[in-house]
Amino acid sequence: MAAAKFGIKTTSSFFLALCLTVIMFFTLSCFSADPDPLQDFCVADLKSTTTVVNGFPCKPVSQVTSNDFFYSGLMNGSSTANPLGIGISAAGVDNFPAVNTLGLAAARVDFAAGGYIPLHSHPRASEVIYIISGEIHIGFISTTNVFYSKVLKSGELSIIPRGLVHSVSNAGLGKAVMIATFNSQQPGFAQIPSNLFGSKPTIPNDILAKNFQVDENVIANIKSKFGN
Repeated sequence: MAAAKFGIKTTSSFFLALCLTVIMFFTLSCFSADPDPLQDFCVADLKSTTTVVNGFPCKPVSQVTSNDFFYSGLMNGSSTANPLGIGISAAGVDNFPAVNTLGLAAARVDFAAGGYIPLHSHPRASEVIYIISGEIHIGFISTTNVFYSKVLKSGELSIIPRGLVHSVSNAGLGKAVMIATFNSQQPGFAQIPSNLFGSKPTIPNDILAKNFQVDENVIANIKSKFGN
C-alpha cells in the first residue's frame, strides 16, 4: 500500500512538473524574441531595393566569397586636417557587408595633437575602445550625473555603456590612434552640440536659454557657429 501511494505521489509530481514546463514554454514563446541570426551569415546586398526593417537583405550564398569576410579599411588612417583634428575610418555594414545581422561594427580614429570627438552618445550600442598609440582621455557621464574618466595609453581598454554621453580627446602632445568596436551594426551617433545648436528646424532660442540658464543672445552666438 505504501509503495502504491509513493507511486501515485511520484506520478502526480511528474505530471505537475510536466504541465508547468509546457505552460512556461508556450508563455515565454509569446513574449520572447529571437535577436540572433538564424543562419551562418548574411553578407549584405547593398544594391537591393527591398524594404527591410533591420539590416540588409542577404546576398545569395552562391555569390559569397572569402573576400567578403576580410576587410583592410582600418590599416591606414584618415586625414585629420579638419576643425576637430580627427580622421575616422569605419568598418560598418555600409563598407564591410559581412557584419550584416551580426550586431558588430568597428572604427579606427586618428587624432592630431589637440584632436577631439565632440560629446556624443550611441543610442543602440555599448562601445569598447582600444588604444593603439598615444594618450587619449575618455570619459562618460552616468544618468546620475557622475563623470567617470581616465587618460589611457597604448594597450589599454575602455568601455562606454550603451546610450551614455561621453567624450574622447587626444591628451598627449603628438598623434594618437584608437580602435572602437560596437555591439550593433548601426550604433548611431548623436552628437550633442550639433543636436542642440545645429538642428533643422532650429530649437527656439528661449527654450535653450531656459535650459542653460543664460541670455538668448548667448544661444544665438553659439548657434552662429553651427551654421544656423
